[in-house]
Amino acid sequence: MPPLVFMLATAVFAQGTSEFLLAGLLPDIATDLDTTVPTAGLLTSAFAVGMIIGAPTMAVATRRLPPRLAMTAFLVAFIAMHVIGATTTSYEVLFVSRIIAAFANAGFLAVTLATVTALVTPDRISRAVATILAGTTLALVLGVPAGTLVGTLLDWRAALWGTAFLSVPALVAVAIAAPDRRTHRADVSLTTECAALRNPSLIRVLALCALINGATFCSFTYLATVVIERAEFRPASVPLVLALFGAGALCGVSAAGKYGDRHTSRIVSIGGLALLGGWCCFALLAHLPTAVLLLAFVQGGLSFALGSTLVSQVMRTAVDAPTMSGSFATASLNIGAAAGPALGGWAYASVLGPVGPLAASAIVVATALILRSVLT
Repeated sequence: MPPLVFMLATAVFAQGTSEFLLAGLLPDIATDLDTTVPTAGLLTSAFAVGMIIGAPTMAVATRRLPPRLAMTAFLVAFIAMHVIGATTTSYEVLFVSRIIAAFANAGFLAVTLATVTALVTPDRISRAVATILAGTTLALVLGVPAGTLVGTLLDWRAALWGTAFLSVPALVAVAIAAPDRRTHRADVSLTTECAALRNPSLIRVLALCALINGATFCSFTYLATVVIERAEFRPASVPLVLALFGAGALCGVSAAGKYGDRHTSRIVSIGGLALLGGWCCFALLAHLPTAVLLLAFVQGGLSFALGSTLVSQVMRTAVDAPTMSGSFATASLNIGAAAGPALGGWAYASVLGPVGPLAASAIVVATALILRSVLT
């Protein structure tokens, strides 16, 4: 695996940390900027929407640029927006900075996915994609908890400063080592690349990406409520359960990288059924502490193994969109990441209470499997 792939994963780690960081600091932000918690919560929604819109927009804007220039520009913008966010006293300025940071994040990830798949042979695409997505996984396991802790002990501004500083080594590495010339694949017209979206196979995989990621974040967002309200753990146990989910996710991404190139169909079909069964069991057994600990790890592993494999499949299927394929995958993942928590919130407010998001995740995965069966 080219060393550059690991450098890019470091940048994705910093950006993934930023994407989910503020959710745990909303009360402090609301107090400091003289606004309400729900209004502060819109900062997270703005970032998610920026990721969805920014992926294709930034990919189009930079498709003729050398990867080094495009990725360097995105990282500079990302760092600058965190510095602005950390120093402003205006909610409106912070809101705009989060949207611009999301555009930069989405553009960077889209170009990164397209670049790494061009750097490796076809039989190593899954491994390269898994390495990049491991950055996001580690952000959930280490980055977000660490950033939240810094924000709690110091203040939320310190968390943004930390994310900015964390991105600097990645910026230096990209500016030095990223490819400085466009590949011949960038000569494909934008019309031809967008026409790839007419491919039913690509649409199916993109839909599966959105659904599986939506199911993942539907439950992950409300995992703390399951731990406290249903399993009746003490609040201090929440980080342990989240860490188990994250550790499982890391194992899942690793497994997808190792076996995804040779066993894509088997991972999606068998893994999908296992994921469905896991969410059903989680909803039924959420009152048992041991089951919660075990299933947090298992579901994290299955969710991210399936998600990583599907992203790799997008990159293979979108062969006619060499510079836009990464944006397709990025937008699909973030549609799920944005819709999942909203669905989880609705399910949590229903009569099902804390197990509602788990049941909703099972329904979403079942929908994905039916869709795959019907459209195959």
